[in-house]
Amino acid sequence: MDRMLVIASKFISLVAGFALTFMMFLTFSDVILRAVGMPIIGTYEMVSLLLALVVAMGLPQVTAERGHVYMEFVIERLGEKGKKILNTATRLCAIFLFLIAGVYLLEVGRVYKAAKEVTATIRIPFYPFAYIVAICAFVQCAILIREMIFIWRRKDE
Repeated sequence: MDRMLVIASKFISLVAGFALTFMMFLTFSDVILRAVGMPIIGTYEMVSLLLALVVAMGLPQVTAERGHVYMEFVIERLGEKGKKILNTATRLCAIFLFLIAGVYLLEVGRVYKAAKEVTATIRIPFYPFAYIVAICAFVQCAILIREMIFIWRRKDE
């Protein structure tokens, strides 16, 4: 299960990298073409939607690699058991928040799909983006659960 979760988060992160690269090329191309009077229609919409994907899809991998900023000056003062309790408590709070966000985004996606909500200029449907971000929130929850298991198995936390 752990291996599958790591592979999934790396794949999702890879997709986020492609989306970020596409955003970069799209923005660069739009700036160049805008200078000659031929802007790319819908650039703002595409970049906005892709940004949501980049952030949501990058988060599980950053968490898995423990790339977040920690307040070590607080944690250093705690004993080993205190560190484990604090790290577990913060992850439980994060799991709760991401579960709420994921469930809410599934509902938002359902509403967007039923209402056939699309972007104003190039008419991209919103619902796939809501569903993808929801899935990423659930993957984030799984990564956080994995982290809690590792916290209680390791001696260095």
